[in-house]
Amino acid sequence: MKKFAALITAIDATTRTNEKTDALVRYLEEASDADKLWCVALLSGNRPKRPVKTALLREWAASEAGIPLWLFEESYYVAGDLAETVALVLPPPEREDDASLTERMETLEGLRKKSDEEKEAAIRHIWRGANKAERFVFNKLMTGGFRIGVSTKLMTRALARHLGEDENAVAHRLMGNWDPRTANFQSLLADPDPDEDLSRPYPFYLAYPAEGGTEQLGPVEEWQFEYKWDGIRGQLIFRKGAVFLWSRGEELITERFPDIAVPALNLPRDAVIDGEILAYKDGSPLTFNHLQKRIGRKKPGKKILDDSPAVLMAYDLLEESGKDLRDMPLDERRRRLEALIAEAETDALKISPLLRPATPDEAGRLRAESRAAMAEGLMIKRRSGTYKIGRKKGEWWKWKTDPMTIDAVLIYAMRGHGRRANLFSDYTFAVWDGAELVPVAKAYSGLTDREMQETDRFVKQHTIERFGPVRSVKPELVFEIGFEGIAPSTRHKSGIALRFPRMLRQRTDKKPEDADTLENVRKLLEEFQ
Repeated sequence: MKKFAALITAIDATTRTNEKTDALVRYLEEASDADKLWCVALLSGNRPKRPVKTALLREWAASEAGIPLWLFEESYYVAGDLAETVALVLPPPEREDDASLTERMETLEGLRKKSDEEKEAAIRHIWRGANKAERFVFNKLMTGGFRIGVSTKLMTRALARHLGEDENAVAHRLMGNWDPRTANFQSLLADPDPDEDLSRPYPFYLAYPAEGGTEQLGPVEEWQFEYKWDGIRGQLIFRKGAVFLWSRGEELITERFPDIAVPALNLPRDAVIDGEILAYKDGSPLTFNHLQKRIGRKKPGKKILDDSPAVLMAYDLLEESGKDLRDMPLDERRRRLEALIAEAETDALKISPLLRPATPDEAGRLRAESRAAMAEGLMIKRRSGTYKIGRKKGEWWKWKTDPMTIDAVLIYAMRGHGRRANLFSDYTFAVWDGAELVPVAKAYSGLTDREMQETDRFVKQHTIERFGPVRSVKPELVFEIGFEGIAPSTRHKSGIALRFPRMLRQRTDKKPEDADTLENVRKLLEEFQ
């Protein structure tokens, strides 16, 4: 655990990619195979479930530090990070333990089955035998907030250097639902069996935002245009008579979408298809809200299947008859995909239609009209391009529609986290329902640091009431709020939920009474549906 904590400290001490990679390679050279596997899992996002409630951790840490709970809570608000606060307030260690990373992960796994008293005793014992860096990392793992400045791509690069193998091949081996508690480092990464995991997907290729439109890309005939569908990215695998459906987050979701998985058995040959999972009915996509009803249900019932049937809107073919097609030009992959889907003869697998703008202006018109097709904008892909790994700039672009907007009044503010721990940076906004302001959205992004500091100053000077870390403020500031979608909601007082809300600007030209009404927001909902 000491070596892993030292690795995290080294990574946190630099912003240079090469230095982070070197630190990872050094750790992999020295660690045991079991610790290597856990390191790879943790830095790839494969993190353990939280074994203990954070409220209990705060109580135990305050007790261990010999301070009242209120003082710990105030320290937490200032530090902005629970794991760091605990590591800072605890007294010096009583001894020096030498447990490995694997042993600590096994301890965390075992905690979930223990009583609160047993958990407290075990955690205090570990705190007392660990230095500050070890405590910090252990606390991060316990709270489920283990997010370090290392991307999966960087970790994969270091692992490839350690193994002396191709980075793309290593990235592919890491895909799928392998478990660090049961997997073997050698068989998974060093000497894998190509037939061991038929369900293994390929790493996804991700697009860059096309902020300036299509003029920068050159002749439109060199590009493939299609809609950017508003669903969840999925990879359908059909190998040796078995079907697997993966989300982009590497979650196996086959059972959640039987209306895609079962018809996919009709595919005429083994294949791996990249596409978008959509709620789809009567020849048209439904809103993302319909799909959201499906996502949380591992085995959807008949009513859900009837109300929100799903399809895979296919747009790329990565493998066919056991052959990796990713190095082929997109045009050829598309031709093969069309032939494959046509032979399958199922409505559950659809081809994402191609759009054929003759000029950049026509492409802009298609983008502006895409919301009517229940899409978020356009995808623009180089026709001669290959299928790459991760976010590569140059050949795949996403050109999203301008967000929908409303003007809303700031009514609540809460302290942020991390570098914003000393600022009120998480805001709640409201619109008018008659003479009453009704909360309609929460947002914390979109402002510059200077604008955030100015808003923080306003919050501190115009607080009406305090509710722990939250303050209600005088309803004086109006902000333009942008969002990608809108849906009815029974969870919100307004009856409406905004998708991906963010602050676009402060409307210094508007008074609070000029903000939007709930009636206007409901009209947007009617238009969107």
